[in-house]
Amino acid sequence: MDEETRRNLALFPIGIVQRLTDLTARQIRYYEQHELIHPERTEGNQRLFSFNDVERLLEIKALIDKGLNIAGIKAVIEKAPLADKDEAQSLAQAAKEVRAELTEAELHELLLRELADRAGRQGNPASMIQGELSRFFHGNGKG
Repeated sequence: MDEETRRNLALFPIGIVQRLTDLTARQIRYYEQHELIHPERTEGNQRLFSFNDVERLLEIKALIDKGLNIAGIKAVIEKAPLADKDEAQSLAQAAKEVRAELTEAELHELLLRELADRAGRQGNPASMIQGELSRFFHGNGKG
């Protein structure tokens, strides 16, 4: 399985994504409603997020913190043409800074800590997705 395929695997329920991003479920649903993210759904209609979805949410959060509204965020994400070149350059620079804030290695470390924390809690067994994640981190899964 190649890296891009792994990054697009829908593995994380909304509770884990909330802890990783420090966003509320309401905020995450709002960004989904505005088509900024596209989590997959299980047969039971539960949202499952990929590494790329988590990364996108962190980017959205950072852009919001920098003062961008939803339209500005969509422009950055979709790379839509903007009327004002200065605004376009400013948004592109903000997006570049956001991407640099959290490296892939830092994201992996954060996710590993989350899994260890979940597995270590008494009465709360590790998630069934832990096997999937171990294949991602160790690269020895089939696919």
